[in-house]
Amino acid sequence: MNRTLIIIAVAIALAGSAYYVAQRGGGTSTPGNGAATTPAQGETMVTVALPDELSKKAKMGERAFDAVCTECHGQNAAGKMGNGPPLIHKIYKPSHHADMAFDLAVKNGVRAHHWKFGDMPAQDGLTTGDVDAIVAYVREIQQVNGIN
Repeated sequence: MNRTLIIIAVAIALAGSAYYVAQRGGGTSTPGNGAATTPAQGETMVTVALPDELSKKAKMGERAFDAVCTECHGQNAAGKMGNGPPLIHKIYKPSHHADMAFDLAVKNGVRAHHWKFGDMPAQDGLTTGDVDAIVAYVREIQQVNGIN
């Protein structure tokens, strides 16, 4: 009987740990599968499914994102371990980080509050139209990955 209780307690502890890691956004995950591992420095943080086709505005946003944001946020906004968080993550869903939050982050920078990458500096050289297009790009990818 005691052995059974110990096995159950260990199973609950492991399940709780897995849930905690998944909720904290740690590691690489494929949306929907719950698997998590820790990527190496500079590696992509999450697996991202891409839309079959982007809108015209999102295509413009992709070009601007690739020119300014990819260095930290990774290709297709999948994050880059040690550099910047994935924007294709439930933390950045529209109900938690509205489109205006992206605009303010670009204009003013933002203090680190969800991740331990340090503060994001303001980004020079992007117009409001550029940021709107970048947000359209990110939102279209988020939708394909179930982040609405």
